[in-house]
Amino acid sequence: MRTVGIGGSTIEAELSRIIPTAHLVKPIPKAEFQSRIEKACSLMKTKGVQVLYLHSGTNLYYFTGMRWNPSERLVGALVFPNGKLHYIAPKFEEGTILDFMSVEGQVHCWEEHESPYELLTEILKNNHITEGEIFIDETAPFFISDGILKAPSAYTLSNARPVISVCRMIKSDTEIAIIKHVMNITLDVQKAAARILRVGISAREVIDFINEAHKRYGITSDSYFCIVLFGVDSSFPHGVSKPKNLEMNDMVLIDTGCVLYDYISDITRTYVFGEANNLQRSIWNIEKETQQAAFNAAQVGNTCASVDLASRKVLESNGLGPDYKLPGLPHRTGHGIGLDIHEYPYMVKGNDTVLKPGMCFSNEPMICVPNKFGVRLEDHIYITAEGPKWFTESSNTIENPFGVFLKS
Repeated sequence: MRTVGIGGSTIEAELSRIIPTAHLVKPIPKAEFQSRIEKACSLMKTKGVQVLYLHSGTNLYYFTGMRWNPSERLVGALVFPNGKLHYIAPKFEEGTILDFMSVEGQVHCWEEHESPYELLTEILKNNHITEGEIFIDETAPFFISDGILKAPSAYTLSNARPVISVCRMIKSDTEIAIIKHVMNITLDVQKAAARILRVGISAREVIDFINEAHKRYGITSDSYFCIVLFGVDSSFPHGVSKPKNLEMNDMVLIDTGCVLYDYISDITRTYVFGEANNLQRSIWNIEKETQQAAFNAAQVGNTCASVDLASRKVLESNGLGPDYKLPGLPHRTGHGIGLDIHEYPYMVKGNDTVLKPGMCFSNEPMICVPNKFGVRLEDHIYITAEGPKWFTESSNTIENPFGVFLKS
């Protein structure tokens, strides 16, 4: 049986039928950023943390609402347990910092020839912190921690993960609504991409289509990323240097996502262009069973490691693996999703983090068959008090992967 919902359309036809929907969900309100600061401060007090440094990037944005890409210059914020924020930035960026500011705080500036690290220690001393631990954003580059330690002071640095990750791992209802909306946009793009396939189409043509389709839905930029693989190329999880063009009966793997209000989608679909052979069908069905086992294990109170273990039990029962051996699953079962495409929590052996309502993560126990093909079905889960929920409808069957309604 030829796969349903794959091929038969054109790039022009699919783009013309898209109606923008990105605007139908609301961004994070200012009050939510303030509540995040308050939660961080509560954790700081509980753990006896006297100050927290947030570096430019997603952690600074998560807590303060300030969008600032990291560079070779120090731009960040100090958070004190009393809720006070002190921003640090180059003097020539002061006006932009004030313009971008969402959560109010005092701005401290340094000129190009001055040391931002001495300025940081001066702020600490002015807030009665002359020694002891500074909790530092783990995403801060080495030059930041090195500069702080070399500045005249009696401070030590500790990883701020116990505060930052605890906050970011638990998504609010607003965050979940945004993620769900952007995931469904990407799923619709996946469906459209499947319909434009034809013998001889290149991976580049499909990538360009997916980029444009995301924009037609109202996403303000191209796809956040896009991987398109045909045939044997699909056995390499993150692609090859020279992707082949599509041939009849090739396995097709498309992994893509986009960004809406700073939150990222990430969905992979794998199916056959043409008619599946016995091996393709068998591996695809095992992948589907494996993904479902991981979903079933994602219960409140279970650990992240138990989700990964559930995947591997199914694979091993079907003669695949064990562990990371091929044919089988060469990587972890899943990763957290949010402002970063890979963030806490990770579904991997040894991770004893307990699943709690609000956690969001991918479920993608890919099966790689060397020199033949790979199958990755990737959807994301959010944990509720009642158990796991899918952000998007999972793949249906290898014959009808998108569950296309067939007229009788």
